[in-house]
Amino acid sequence: MKILAVCIGNAEKLPGKSYKTGIYKHPLTGSVLVDAEGLVGDAICNRKHHGGVDQAVYVEGSLTLDWWSATLGRTIEPGTFGENLVIEGLDNTEVAVGDRLIAGDVVLEVTCARIPCATFSARMGDPKFVKRYTQAGRPGLYCRVIQGGTVTAGEAVALQRFQGARVTMPEMMATFGKRLSPEDRARYLAAPIHYKLRAGLKAQV
Repeated sequence: MKILAVCIGNAEKLPGKSYKTGIYKHPLTGSVLVDAEGLVGDAICNRKHHGGVDQAVYVEGSLTLDWWSATLGRTIEPGTFGENLVIEGLDNTEVAVGDRLIAGDVVLEVTCARIPCATFSARMGDPKFVKRYTQAGRPGLYCRVIQGGTVTAGEAVALQRFQGARVTMPEMMATFGKRLSPEDRARYLAAPIHYKLRAGLKAQV
């Protein structure tokens, strides 16, 4: 596998909206610095729901974007979904919490699935896209930065699978906001999930 595209965005207004968003990402040439908060220079406008150490880098697999291109009947260019990295040869449905993506010095660890929002629907120009994205069950990956460095398009990527019980991205999306069985709750908590999800699961009694 390799990095197909490295994307960052500026704060821009959505058509018909008063607020700004960083969802409009554009591919860059050259190297981009990655620190604990993500790609340096990437705009994050709503920090209540986006960004932070456990949601620092957003990744899409090229195989998943190819699926969307075929499904939607148009090419989904890198950055369209608001992703920072597109990994060639990666299928989102096969990724689980704790899996690591290693590119040079940079080590990313998957923490949770992307849950779509109204901003995403507006970006796609389809008010029903949240439902469509959810039903597709192919969510993108949010990652924490285990080790920073620089990333460059064309750089080789190694996928290191989590050795514990797997919590896949489709499963995480399907169970979002739902009460888990004691067995599933224990499995989720045994994986390095997003700290907010961990707190929510610990609060379940």
